[in-house]
Amino acid sequence: MKMKTTAASLAFALAVALRSSAQVPQTNANLIEFDPPGTTTENSPLCEPSCGTFAYANNDWGEVVGFYTDSSVVPHGFLRTPDGDFVSFDAPGAGLGTGLNQGTVANGVNIFGLIVGYIEDSNYGYHSFIRYPNGQFASFDAPGAGTGQYQGTVAWSINLEGAAAGSYFDSSYTQHGFVRSPRGRVATFDPPGSIATSVCEGTCLNDAGLATGFYADANLAYHGFLRDRKGTLTVFDAPGAAGLTLPSSINQQGTITGYFQDSYGAFHGFVRTIQGQFTTFDAPGAAAGSGQGTSAYAVNLLGAVTGLYIDANGAAHGYAGSPSSGLQTFDAPGAATNLPDQGTRPSSNNLWGEVAGWWTDPNGLNHGFIWLPPWSN
Repeated sequence: MKMKTTAASLAFALAVALRSSAQVPQTNANLIEFDPPGTTTENSPLCEPSCGTFAYANNDWGEVVGFYTDSSVVPHGFLRTPDGDFVSFDAPGAGLGTGLNQGTVANGVNIFGLIVGYIEDSNYGYHSFIRYPNGQFASFDAPGAGTGQYQGTVAWSINLEGAAAGSYFDSSYTQHGFVRSPRGRVATFDPPGSIATSVCEGTCLNDAGLATGFYADANLAYHGFLRDRKGTLTVFDAPGAAGLTLPSSINQQGTITGYFQDSYGAFHGFVRTIQGQFTTFDAPGAAAGSGQGTSAYAVNLLGAVTGLYIDANGAAHGYAGSPSSGLQTFDAPGAATNLPDQGTRPSSNNLWGEVAGWWTDPNGLNHGFIWLPPWSN
């Protein structure tokens, strides 16, 4: 499934851990690798590098959602239950043509089992949906969303109330942010001076209605933002950022995590409190060259973060833990680590510190995983 390129596409090349915290060695925590039934077993140039299984989000019950591609290069949404059972689904209007790489992507799930995501239709347009636990769907588009190829509405996040947030592309391919209320009212927004606005691709809308993401200005510098329920926007840059600050998650306290690029081109993670205080960090083992470094992709209710770091070979390795008490690193057993863009890519974490994400094998095929911290075993 093809998405119009944004700064978020840099996300796979980054990592996380804390500069100031103690290094915690890897332990025998349980990592479960999985692919939904029907997932392709071969890579294909028609979907590469997005062939296989991608686990995007997990809730506090241990449910995991994402998408997988089948042998006909059709993406399907999936729900994995805590018992390891799978529900595969196609949202209404999804393109299902062989070899077209259209279809359904599930991006978020709340504690009640409501799933948010988007489809790519047979004309390569984007439309968003909410899937309810009974299997019914509500489809929607943001006002002003374009109807051409690679235009439309892409929902990323859903909160406890069933409000959703994401981005849409208008008829000029300009990207804007939106928040949709549980009753279906859609509010669109752009920070002042934005030429492209993105609600971040993760747990980026909390139960208080706070949304986070980033935008590009006329000089193509990227800044973070925080939007409250009333529509008030606060713009920020991480300390040391040289034109690139990318928030990636917000928790119930309004703490934001993400990553930024310094003047040497290296990436570093950050945590920003609701009061605006920053902590920046780097992962042990992260390389310091341009395009390398550290990042954070999710922060849970207790302030635990997860993400990845990039080593000197360009391979990705996962981590999870607390900024105050240290981090644990991990790799999926089958993950390739000898070439750039290979390795283990965490995506989200829940209240219990369980991490969902995906890993890439030596053939370039992706697979889902759940990492269970030692204290949960």
